[in-house]
This record gives sequence, C-alpha cells and structure tokens, in this order.
Amino acid sequence: MAASLSKEQVEAYRRDGYLCPITIFDADEARSHREAFERMEQVSGLPRPISEYTRVNAHLVAEAPRRVAGTKAILDAVESILGPDLLLWGVEYFVKEAQTDKIVSWHQDITYWGMGETDHEVTAWVALSPANAASGCMRFVPGSHKSSIVDHNDTFSDDNLLSRGQEIAVEVDEADAITAALEPGQMSLHHGRLFHASGPNVTDDRRIGCVMRFIRPDTPVTGHDRDYAVVMRGCDRSRNRISMVPPEGDFTQEALALYEEVLAAQAVALTEGAEQNVGSYEPA
Repeated sequence: MAASLSKEQVEAYRRDGYLCPITIFDADEARSHREAFERMEQVSGLPRPISEYTRVNAHLVAEAPRRVAGTKAILDAVESILGPDLLLWGVEYFVKEAQTDKIVSWHQDITYWGMGETDHEVTAWVALSPANAASGCMRFVPGSHKSSIVDHNDTFSDDNLLSRGQEIAVEVDEADAITAALEPGQMSLHHGRLFHASGPNVTDDRRIGCVMRFIRPDTPVTGHDRDYAVVMRGCDRSRNRISMVPPEGDFTQEALALYEEVLAAQAVALTEGAEQNVGSYEPA
C-alpha cells in the first residue's frame, strides 16, 4: 500500500500536476468503503436530499467519509506534497450512474473555491468502483496547472454535471489529454489548476469516487470572510480558517447545523459572478 511518495513521484506531480495510480486499499477494503457509502445513501428523513450531503462536505455529517479521509496512506501521500500541516477542506462522493450520458467539461477545480491562485492544495480521488475510459474516468492535460486560473464560461448545460456547467474559455487540444484510469482502491492526486474533464459512463456499474480536498493552513481565503477546515495532521498556525471537529456519529443535529453553517459560507465563493442559480457541486 502507498506511504510517503518517493522523490521521483513528487517531482512528477510538480511537473505534470497529477499523479496516478497510487494503491490505497485492496479490493476487499475498497468494497467495504463502497458498501458503507451505499448504506449512507439509504438514509432518509433529513432536511436535504441525501445526495446533497454525499456530494458536498460529506465528512461533516457521517463517519464513512471521515474513515476514508483519515487513512494513513492517503495522508502520507498528501503530506509528501503539502508538508506536515494538513487541513481537510472537503470530502465528496462523486457518482456517475450506469449508462449515463452526463459529462464533465474541461475545467479547473479551484476557479470557484475562494482560494485564489494557490499551490497549497491537492485533490485526492479514490476509486470505489472501476474508473476507466468506459465508465467516464477523469482525463488530465499534463502541465496545465502551470497556467493561471483561466476564464470559464457558465453553460448551465443539462448534460454537464458541474454546478454551473462551467467550461474553460480556451480551446483544449484533446490530443494532449491523458486518461487517468483507476481500479477500485486506487487513488489519483491532482492540482486545482489542472485542466481536467470526464466523459459519459457507458458501463452497467456506477462510477464511484471518494474525493478529498486537502490544503495547507496558509492557503489564502479570498472573496469572502469565512471558510472552514479540519486539522488532520500537524497544526494550524495561520488560522486563516475556522478550525472544526465534526461531531461523532451520523447525521446528528449538531452535525446538520454545522453542515448548514459551512455550506452557507462556501456558497458565497461558489456562486460569485453567476447569472442564475447555482446548484450543488457535482462530480468530475
């Protein structure tokens, strides 16, 4: 299983803006985490549809995503890139249902996160089911993270799974892209400015990923007053964000209240400049 990255792996990440595949769980462990997620999907009677809790900040309301995010091999790999002080900014389950024509257009994640041009973040994407070309895995443009945040157009297209249907307003040469295929239990790491997209899932299985956003404590907060994070390793000397400890258990009243507080703050950045309502963040 993965531990701290080698010097060569870190250099590859800094050069290309991504690294994959990295094995985190064996097949049985990956299946167990998938089953925990799918049990979570069956919870009802909540203030919001369960899909909203699984798509955005799932770690605030349930133990299953917190168990994935706290995996030592994941934290070791991320520490190799960001250093010993690690904050968890978000955890989401990204699902493309079987036989869907939904796609994700070329975009840069960090565009609407309210962090500016920072390099002090990394996304860890762990496959809980096969993520390959047929199921709509991610595609990356190597080295594109070295550019600034480019302009994006909001399409609000019905077949685009992004919250604003946002797509990069510059032409992307598909020939430059690589396919980031992952087996269940494998992980990719990618930079928030990396150009990436994904196609439809034409298989008979769901494409499920547990996706964690890690940042350094000194990652800036831009465009709004409040942001939140969980200290996973080391300490937060910068105090740029409100440090929180999610309540234990699943969907407690305290957790649901914290979820609403954090979501309201993050929505300020997510919706900035949009000309119509913006829905929940959707999968890559």
